[in-house]
Amino acid sequence: MTGGWQGWMEPHGESLVQLGELVLALVLSSLIGLEREFRLKSAGLRTHALVGLSSALIMIVSKYGFGDVVQVGSVILDPSRIAAQIVSGIGFIGGGLIFVQRDTVRGLTTAAIIWLCAAVGMAAGAGLPWLAVFATALHFCVVYGYTVLTRSLWSSQLELVVDYLPGKNAVQTVIELCTGRGYVVHQLAVQSQKADDEATASVRVQLSGRAQVAPLLVALGDVKGVLQVRLTPMESLVH
Repeated sequence: MTGGWQGWMEPHGESLVQLGELVLALVLSSLIGLEREFRLKSAGLRTHALVGLSSALIMIVSKYGFGDVVQVGSVILDPSRIAAQIVSGIGFIGGGLIFVQRDTVRGLTTAAIIWLCAAVGMAAGAGLPWLAVFATALHFCVVYGYTVLTRSLWSSQLELVVDYLPGKNAVQTVIELCTGRGYVVHQLAVQSQKADDEATASVRVQLSGRAQVAPLLVALGDVKGVLQVRLTPMESLVH
């Protein structure tokens, strides 16, 4: 019985320190996952928590799991070999989070955060708790701080051309979507046209704002009666 408890404190066996490293990895990865969960992303709290926890566990096994074999003296162990497979394996999860919808790439940030979550778990499992905590703090600085920074430094100036079927109240819906996402409408021109015995119309809208363009294009494409949405970046726009 005594020998069993002594095994918990052996440097190459199981110990309470390693359990603490697992708990730290779980807590930090859960904090990262909460941010994704609040933003209603495809990978949320449970995914990030499991990625961080499993990465820490694999790291601990890679570092300490073969101590009894190495003690024989005839085996040379490279602790980094098993841990390196985390980097390869996490790519499959990240790749599954990235998809293309109407020429718009989605999931890149979530995939990168999954990658970071695995790295945080590896740092915790490797016995580098302060590095894991600091990396988690930097993650929140990037996710929240960079969003505010980009919106304050860059203002998108663009021109949209929306082709639609008349009588569908599409123009009003287009304006409501643009202004509802924080864009300012500077100019608007409507032109009717006829092609293949079908009456169509197009509205040309000049906008400026700091919101993301891709979600706006997707929303406009889903408007009833809209046939096509074209985007033309503008170098200068009078405010």
